[in-house]
Amino acid sequence: MLPLSLLKTAQGHPMLVELKNGETYNGHLVNCDTWMNIHLREVICTSKDGDRFWRMPECYIRGNTIKYLRVPDEVIDKVQEETKSRADRKPPVLGRGRGRGREDGPGGKTSGSRGGGRGRG
Repeated sequence: MLPLSLLKTAQGHPMLVELKNGETYNGHLVNCDTWMNIHLREVICTSKDGDRFWRMPECYIRGNTIKYLRVPDEVIDKVQEETKSRADRKPPVLGRGRGRGREDGPGGKTSGSRGGGRGRG
């Protein structure tokens, strides 16, 4: 399971985000991007020591400041089901490329009198 696929599935669900500086943010995930920047709504921020709380309508958290994410178990289960169903639907891929062991064709022994292919000479 990839972290970004987990976050995409968690959109609209509550989550806890702990930052490297110790602050925690509890809110509903609105969106995330490929750098794991996170946009939360209905946020409660808790200070590092746990003494102060702030309520915010929304906040944006830069991805490289995140230390820990906690999402509901139902989201994790949903991602695992989607991954499994996607793997079941995908047909097996056969014959991916020609490989390096063939002697015929470009650069092979039967392609001409010169040695071959992409060498430097």
